[in-house]
Amino acid sequence: MITSFFGRHLRPPVTAAHARRRFRAWRGERPFWAGLFTFTAALPILYWPYANIDLGGIPLALSTTSGAGSLIIGALLMALGVALWCRPHLRVFAGIATLLLALISFPVANFGGLLLGLICGLIGGSLACSWIPPSAAEPSPVAAEHAPAAVPAGEGACGD
Repeated sequence: MITSFFGRHLRPPVTAAHARRRFRAWRGERPFWAGLFTFTAALPILYWPYANIDLGGIPLALSTTSGAGSLIIGALLMALGVALWCRPHLRVFAGIATLLLALISFPVANFGGLLLGLICGLIGGSLACSWIPPSAAEPSPVAAEHAPAAVPAGEGACGD
């Protein structure tokens, strides 16, 4: 066993397979994809009102009075996406709020971020409202992988 300078046992670094298994278990306990789509919906809604694009020497700016509205809608969608990951019990509230904000972004924020933010927001809100938490009776996928093999009835574990 490897010890440090002060005599404490050093733990080996977490392997990629172990980290992936832990992430899969964490992801299974919350509406991960709903949060990802909701967070992703905020990006085009925030980007287009502040973007300055140059098409062949012709400046194209989509900055209108929608700048403040899209900033608020984008920030709220980002917060709802993170809330879905951190607080899964708020999934119905966050899902309905995401759906409403995505629909409001169509007239307010340049057609909902040129329809990209609108579509991602509608998908994320729908996934959040329809997600059901895993029941306590189901074993987690990580626990099921490492569960000991069942011993058939009538056979002892000690081989008697």
